[in-house]
Amino acid sequence: MYQNILVPLDGSLAASRGLTEAIKLAASLHARIRLFHVVNEMVVISPELSTTAFTEVLGLLRTQGEKLLDDGEAAVRKAGVPVESKLTEAMGGQAGDHVVQEAGSWPAHLIVCGTHGRRGLRRMLMGSDAEHIVRHSPVPVLLVRADESAS
Repeated sequence: MYQNILVPLDGSLAASRGLTEAIKLAASLHARIRLFHVVNEMVVISPELSTTAFTEVLGLLRTQGEKLLDDGEAAVRKAGVPVESKLTEAMGGQAGDHVVQEAGSWPAHLIVCGTHGRRGLRRMLMGSDAEHIVRHSPVPVLLVRADESAS
């Protein structure tokens, strides 16, 4: 059934809860997990940044992403679930685009991702990678809310 489970991580509580659910599901299905993190280079582009500062900030984002994946791998391994991870770099765009692309190329059978549960104006202003993933994913998606009271 779901033998390859893709779990996008961004360091948020929502993503952490998504990982927890993915671990439970993978353990019960004897599946494997691929953790996925996107470093978006557009986040650090600013007219005020020198090339050196840009390189340093981008290096810091890569390091933080690698640590996030390493910590996630440790949690998955602790549960006895096979795991691998992938960090990808992007120049702009939504992280959700890269998650959908990864799901198709890996190939994933399921995506498990956290969602902040934003509604209304906050969702319009901030966008929703989770919603984008649901709309464009080639495979089923399990959304895990960060907090039931979030709205």
